[in-house]
Amino acid sequence: MVDPDLASPLIHHQSPDHPEVVISIDDDDDDDSRLVLPAVAKPNLAENQDNRGFEFNQSNNLYGFLSDSEPPVLGPTTVDPFRNNTPGVSGLYEAIKIVICLPIALVRLVLFGASLAIGYLATKLALAGWKDKQNPMPQWRCRIMWITRICTRCILFSFGYQWIRRKGKPARREIAPIVVSNHVSYIEPIFYFYELSPTIVASESHDSLPFVGTIIRAMQVIYVNRFSQQSRKNAVHEIKRKASCDRFPRLLLFPEGTTTNGKVLISFQLGAFIPGYPIQPVVVRYPHVHFDQSWGYISLLMLMFRMFTQFHNFMEVEYLPVIYPSDNQKQNAVRLSQKTSHEIATSLNVVQTSHSYGDLMLLNRASELKLENPSNYMVEMARVDSLFHVGSLEAVRYLDTFVSMNPDSSGRVRLHNFLRVLRLKSCTISTGIFGFIDVEKAGSITFKQFLFASAHVSTQPLFQQKCELAFSHCDKDGDGYITIQELGDALKNMIPNLNKFEIQGMYHLLDDDKDERISKNDFLSCLRKNPLLIAIFAHDDAST
Repeated sequence: MVDPDLASPLIHHQSPDHPEVVISIDDDDDDDSRLVLPAVAKPNLAENQDNRGFEFNQSNNLYGFLSDSEPPVLGPTTVDPFRNNTPGVSGLYEAIKIVICLPIALVRLVLFGASLAIGYLATKLALAGWKDKQNPMPQWRCRIMWITRICTRCILFSFGYQWIRRKGKPARREIAPIVVSNHVSYIEPIFYFYELSPTIVASESHDSLPFVGTIIRAMQVIYVNRFSQQSRKNAVHEIKRKASCDRFPRLLLFPEGTTTNGKVLISFQLGAFIPGYPIQPVVVRYPHVHFDQSWGYISLLMLMFRMFTQFHNFMEVEYLPVIYPSDNQKQNAVRLSQKTSHEIATSLNVVQTSHSYGDLMLLNRASELKLENPSNYMVEMARVDSLFHVGSLEAVRYLDTFVSMNPDSSGRVRLHNFLRVLRLKSCTISTGIFGFIDVEKAGSITFKQFLFASAHVSTQPLFQQKCELAFSHCDKDGDGYITIQELGDALKNMIPNLNKFEIQGMYHLLDDDKDERISKNDFLSCLRKNPLLIAIFAHDDAST
């Protein structure tokens, strides 16, 4: 059974108005790796045009005092890599099949529970009294773990994977100590544990999972906190240490960092590639017609139920040729990652995107806030991080600010709601700030535009200096605090006809710790959270 999507061409003919995107991957001997982006005509300086599509010059660039450059503008996100295509039961065939399979599902549930219990007890026995977990597990303990491996094959059988099609063979551990794979479902870790019994890299949160936490500890798991730089560095050190010793099992990593629907390949994390060891890519496919087995937009219990009530679930595993890093690639994890991801994407016949786990965080946050069409708030975080070094947690904070502006069902915010949240009144400078974000001149802004504009301003080299100068300008008496009178005097130079309520609104916004006074820390913290506001405080300084 073949996914009908595979019959469609991936790249359609593009008109001259939409130049093609060409990715050039150089040979290993070439030191340069180039990414050729859509061609953009050079601006006509005589007409004073920029590539954002509107009149632009130094005098009407509100942020010209920070930099002459404009924030990069990317096209809209057109795919959702996390969406499960069949989150519910659809069609008479599926309904009848589920009813027929209900007795089978009960038997499978019993098999699943028994296999999990036996595997758990075997794992506890293998771990009993083992203290030296920094070294490889002794052979007699590994033999006990074979019981658990057999149990995992029974678990796969209970989920409807009576047979699994394989193509190619896993390379020997001494040839390829690191295996990387695409990640679509919770099924792959179960399969790889049975097939390869590897050491895995997993989130620290997995340690607390019942039953599963014990089993992955026996695999001498490398835990990592994706939000801690020190934890990531330690994980890379452990990957290198264990990959260099043949007495440890081979290492398995899912460089995408989360599950997708398998229709695209999202950006790779670099942990598997930094050590510079040979890597064997592995591709997993789940051909289907009626039931998408990917773990996205669907609860774990519902996904398990759907698997239990299928006659058979198809799974294909393909071991690709080992990728040997050249001397240059040993010093360049990015190039090794690009080469590996290209091989996997080519084998899957899918496109690569710049989405990452950060986009899943934005998607989940939008869902928590009950926003319509949560996928509108994904921004391809890998690209954002490379451009601005904005992390996932910071992007979620920007999303909270944007949501307070009351976006409509299409995820767009209009001027009046934008001004309301930033405590601004409609005037030349405030509409100029909005226009700086609204690159399409549509009269409304998207979250992606808001994030790009805010991140661009906050990462300019002069931003911190201008914020401190703005505080000094407002703090007329130099006592380290801005009074409401001082704030009003500073704002009236830029925003005419402010009344006391409007001044109070801005005062409360700048009072970041809400202690009824604006210290330097309050002022700088507020501008870091709302960097676009620097235009109303530092514009005078720029003009002089």
